[in-house]
Amino acid sequence: MLLLAVDTATPAVTVALHDGTSVIAEESQVDARRHGELLLPAVDRVLAGAGMRLDAVTDVVVGVGPGPYTGLRVGLATAVTFGSVLGVPVHGLCTLDGLAYAAGLEGPFAVATDARRKEVYWARYADARTRTGEPAVDRPADIAEQLAGLPVVGAGALLYPDSFPDARAPEHQSAAALAALAAERLAAGGEFLPPLPLYLRRPDAQVPKNYKVVTPK
Repeated sequence: MLLLAVDTATPAVTVALHDGTSVIAEESQVDARRHGELLLPAVDRVLAGAGMRLDAVTDVVVGVGPGPYTGLRVGLATAVTFGSVLGVPVHGLCTLDGLAYAAGLEGPFAVATDARRKEVYWARYADARTRTGEPAVDRPADIAEQLAGLPVVGAGALLYPDSFPDARAPEHQSAAALAALAAERLAAGGEFLPPLPLYLRRPDAQVPKNYKVVTPK
């Protein structure tokens, strides 16, 4: 088994290889505006660092979000393309699940990432492997009471300390954690999400409702 994991749902452009036992190579760069530019070179470097070729990959794992439209689709399109070219399965995982797994907390906690517009993408967890509800997007102040007393993992917690006073690491997503979680689920016969984007809200760009009528003179 050789898993290639990628995630671009957050400002982190992150790639990892997992051989079914452990992570053998990984790379992450935080740059919210250069996902498309950074991802493929990162894949090349991770493969080279592990001494592997792309055609050795048996499974592709991709974070499906939630995340902003532009960044999220870079990782998904790349993962689906790799899967098609290589003829291997593409497994989707919630990006928040990767952060929860990386945090490794035992008791109840939450994960929150930056959703921009003064909002966060978030979800609650019973432990590092068990999400207890569907991901959502909300203003921090609107969910502060629900999460009172809980540790909150991720960049969203660090951005809004008044709402999430017990912020915890990691701040950014790690494909290494995503790959390790996927390897566990594959070994246990667990379920995955389809490699489709989890946006939770409409994109910023909208088709105008009313077009201006231009008549020839």
